[in-house]
Amino acid sequence: MEPKPHTQPAGRARQRHLERERQVLALADRQHGVVARRQLEEVGFGAEAIKSRLRGGRLHAVHRGVYAVGHSRLTLRGNWLAALLACGDGALLSHHSAAALWGLMRPRWSPVDVTGPHGRTGRHGVRLHRSPVGEDERAVEARIPVTSPARTLLDLAEVVDEGRLRRAFEEADRLKLLHMPDLERVCARARRRRGLPALRRLIADAVEPTYTRSPLENRFADFCREHLSDLPEPLTNVTVLEKEVDAYWPHRRLAVEMDSWEFHGHRAAFERDRSRDSALQAAGYRVVRLTHRRLKADPATVAAELRQLLAGY
Repeated sequence: MEPKPHTQPAGRARQRHLERERQVLALADRQHGVVARRQLEEVGFGAEAIKSRLRGGRLHAVHRGVYAVGHSRLTLRGNWLAALLACGDGALLSHHSAAALWGLMRPRWSPVDVTGPHGRTGRHGVRLHRSPVGEDERAVEARIPVTSPARTLLDLAEVVDEGRLRRAFEEADRLKLLHMPDLERVCARARRRRGLPALRRLIADAVEPTYTRSPLENRFADFCREHLSDLPEPLTNVTVLEKEVDAYWPHRRLAVEMDSWEFHGHRAAFERDRSRDSALQAAGYRVVRLTHRRLKADPATVAAELRQLLAGY
C-alpha cells in the first residue's frame, strides 16, 4: 500500500519536535533545571508552544521569562541561576549568594544577590546590584556566572560586619581562593567603596613582612627574655636528629621553629605537611611552630603554652 501523502512530512515534523525537546532537556540539565524564554525561542518554540507546556506542567514559571523544566522544585543552584537568567546577559551572582557558592558563607535561598548592568529591580526573591565589574572579576563556578572570590570579598565587605567578613576571608584562605594580587587589583579599582577600609585592614593583617632568619630569631629571644625570664634559656640553631631547629630546650625535648613567610598566594598552604616535624615527634620530641603574627598578637597565650610544655608531661 502506498503511504499517504502527508505521512513523511508529519514524520519529519515529529522528529523536529523531539529534537527540540531533547535540546531543551539538555539545556536544562546544564543550567541546573532552568531555562529562559529567549533560549526556548532559539530552539524553535513559539509563544503558543510555551503556553501549552506551562498548562501541561512541562514548564513552571520561576520568574518572568524564566522556567523550571519538568518540575517546580529547584535546587539552590537552580534558584541562583534562575535569578541570573531573569536579570539578563552579563548578570553575575554576587555578595552573600556568591560567597555561598564559593563556600565562604552558609547558603540561603532568598534573596538572591545579582550584580549586572541590566534587569528590573523588584523581582521577587532577587536583590539587584548595579555596579561595573571588570573582566578579571568575573568567574564561572559550577556552571554559574559569579563574581571572582576577590570581588566577592569586596562586595561582601559592604553588607556584613567585620567579624563575618574576617571569617569569609579566612575561609577563602583555607579553600585556597585567596590571591593577594587579585585582591590588590580589586581594591585599587574600588576607590570610595565603603567596604574598602575593612577589607584593606584584613589584607594588611594577612601580609606580614618577610624577615631574615636572624631578626626573627632575635624577636623570639626578646620574647623569651620578656615572658620566660625565670626559665632556662633555649639553645639556638642546634641540630637534633640531624635536623637543625631554631630553639631547643633539651631537658624537656622541646623544639621551637619560627615560621616567617610572605603572602604570595595562599596562607592555607603555609603551615602544613612539615615532614621533619613528624620525624622529630615520632622520635619522642615535641615541636612547636610559632609565627611572627602570633608572637606579636598574643604573646601571653604563647608564653603560657610554652610554660606548660616546659613543665613536663
